[in-house]
Amino acid sequence: MPLRIFNNVSSLNTQRSLDTNNNRVGQTVERIASGIRVNKAADDTASFSISESLRSDTRALKQAGRNVNAAVSLVNTADGALGDISSTLIRLRELATNAATGTIGDTERETLQLEFNALKLEIDRIAGTSEFNGKKLLNGDLSNTASEKINITLGINSSSGNQLDLNSELNITDVSTNGLGLSTSDISTSDGAVAAVEAIDSIIDGFNSIRGRVGATQGRLDRSANNLNVTATNIQAAESTLRDADLSEEFAELTKSQILVQSSSAMVGQSNLIPRAVLQLLQ
Repeated sequence: MPLRIFNNVSSLNTQRSLDTNNNRVGQTVERIASGIRVNKAADDTASFSISESLRSDTRALKQAGRNVNAAVSLVNTADGALGDISSTLIRLRELATNAATGTIGDTERETLQLEFNALKLEIDRIAGTSEFNGKKLLNGDLSNTASEKINITLGINSSSGNQLDLNSELNITDVSTNGLGLSTSDISTSDGAVAAVEAIDSIIDGFNSIRGRVGATQGRLDRSANNLNVTATNIQAAESTLRDADLSEEFAELTKSQILVQSSSAMVGQSNLIPRAVLQLLQ
């Protein structure tokens, strides 16, 4: 092997190897500290690009899940208010049936009419005040003829397949006494009470249809939320496979790189002694 004084090639090569191993130690420490194998595009261009796309999809799906949960809360709020009105309608039917019988007099019917009127006012109050985040629920704003629609994003993008039109699904019409056709009902007379019973029977049938649509929408939204959670979890797992560091592998790599650094450092010292051999020959 040639012995040179001015350019110690062996030392230069050993120092280059030392720098390389030091860089590997730094990269491995970074991966262990962050828990991520691909911290930047230079680490693995293909995996970085794919994982960024998957991360974007995961974030979109999680937001869609939050959208669905908000829709579930809206529908649950509407259903609770509808339940109260349904109970009130049943009581109104009971009062009308009582007033329709011929065994009571006008005084009793007037007393029943007082409660009847009070309950109609309560229906109007519930229909007028039930809302979710400023959105009226029972005044017709959730009917399929409303001018402003409520669309819920159920998927990864805003395509038509990932949109749910709550107005079409729920079709909650105006359920005030005026909207139900109950505002003029009167049970202070026997004939009025009979007519009120027939009217309330028809109203309850239509009301049950509304509640059926609400229940069906609740079921659909619950399944949509579950599907979004499963999909987001699977996509996140795929991203993890591409991007996350295998710590057992990284610790093994760190140990190997540290040994190589120590060896390279020792060899740099040894290679720096080579010119001394030349001087010894010259003595």
